[in-house]
Amino acid sequence: MESPRQVAGVILAAGKGTRMKSDLPKGLHPILGVPMLELIGRAMKGAGVARPIVVIGHGGEAVQQALGTGYEYVWQREQLGTGHAASMAAGILDGFDGEVLVVPGDAPLIESETLQALLQHHRREAAACTMAIAELTDPTGYGRIIRNSAGVACRVVEEKDADPDQKRIREVCTSFYCFDADAFLGALPKLKNTNAQGEYYLTDVPEILTETGKKVETWTVRDDSLLMGVNDRYQLAEAGRILQTRIVRRHALNGVSFTGVNAVTIGPDVTIGVDTIIGPGTVLLGSTAIGARCRIGPNAQIEDSHIGDGVVVLMSLVTEAEIGNEVRCGPFANLRPKSRIGAGSKIGNFVEVKNSTLAPLVSASHLSYIGDASVGSHTNVGAGTITCNYDGFSKNRTEIGENVFVGSNSTLVAPLTIGDGALIAAGSVITQSVPADAGAFGRARQETKEQWAAQWRRIKRSGDR
Repeated sequence: MESPRQVAGVILAAGKGTRMKSDLPKGLHPILGVPMLELIGRAMKGAGVARPIVVIGHGGEAVQQALGTGYEYVWQREQLGTGHAASMAAGILDGFDGEVLVVPGDAPLIESETLQALLQHHRREAAACTMAIAELTDPTGYGRIIRNSAGVACRVVEEKDADPDQKRIREVCTSFYCFDADAFLGALPKLKNTNAQGEYYLTDVPEILTETGKKVETWTVRDDSLLMGVNDRYQLAEAGRILQTRIVRRHALNGVSFTGVNAVTIGPDVTIGVDTIIGPGTVLLGSTAIGARCRIGPNAQIEDSHIGDGVVVLMSLVTEAEIGNEVRCGPFANLRPKSRIGAGSKIGNFVEVKNSTLAPLVSASHLSYIGDASVGSHTNVGAGTITCNYDGFSKNRTEIGENVFVGSNSTLVAPLTIGDGALIAAGSVITQSVPADAGAFGRARQETKEQWAAQWRRIKRSGDR
């Protein structure tokens, strides 16, 4: 059996996108935390594209930096149309024997399954070119598909070049193509810019191929939202809404409950375990993984973090952190990067943790800051406790052992070690290490003066200063 031919992909992403009104290159505008171009590139790779090529122009350096080394890049220094952009890729495709998928760089909702279906139709029909088309109620702005008397698509007329009869055609070109490489590379040099825009149109390639006797096919996309283009911020938001609906539906069908379906933000790379409940106002982004039987939200934001099973995160911010099983976090907690919270621990209201490891069954229930520290199991961190980790020049660590009791309103001045079983008296400022099972008292001795308060009030009321 003959093996499938290799597939290359060309993403046309050189345009400035002036309607976005932004200094950021159009293709780098994120949807649910992922740049549009990255979403398109993933779909291409998922469809079997072995050579993804990005045509860059405006902000090209930023695009290369954002997408990284998983792509080949070619420059379109002058934006002279989609055909001209595709021609920029011709040099690195010289000698390539296979199919070439060409897609726009502003269609982030495309899925790999759609591109695979386009490719399969192209192969099945042994076509030189296959255009993905759609039938729209309002085709304004799209190139219209012109068919000959035999019903074969023979050319595409752009909106600005169409006459009134052609503008009434509802069958449109969506700017997604599959070409045989030889036909594609042979047609590009024949493009002309004799049109209303004075540009080289990629939509002219099907007509060139038809005139040379090569087969041009169309493949109809039933869900035209898959091919939606983003040209302004409103369309960006609309694309985000559509993608979010897909993601929520996928999680819900896999056993996740949502108490506010239209009030969550969940990125495409997030994983969620069964029987987890996601509350309204919750934001889950990046490579976040949520375990089973969790309760996340309302109003929790978690990014690039790993959450175990049976965890509660309520009204809290979690960034690049790890939370073990059966942890309760919040409300109003802040877990910053490199925080690792052991199983069964409690991070309560207005507690901040940064670059610290808490062993299982640690309790920090209220109003505390734990930074650059390690805390042993079964240790209690009292309300108002802070680790003074920064001396104005460098960060210093605090090492707290197991079964330690840190009294409320304690200040632990790093570098510092507190041994297992130690007790820190409430209100203490601790500047020296504390041995295991010791008691540490770092506060002034209390002095009580009988009737002093009553005398003070009488003086204040009499006005005698």
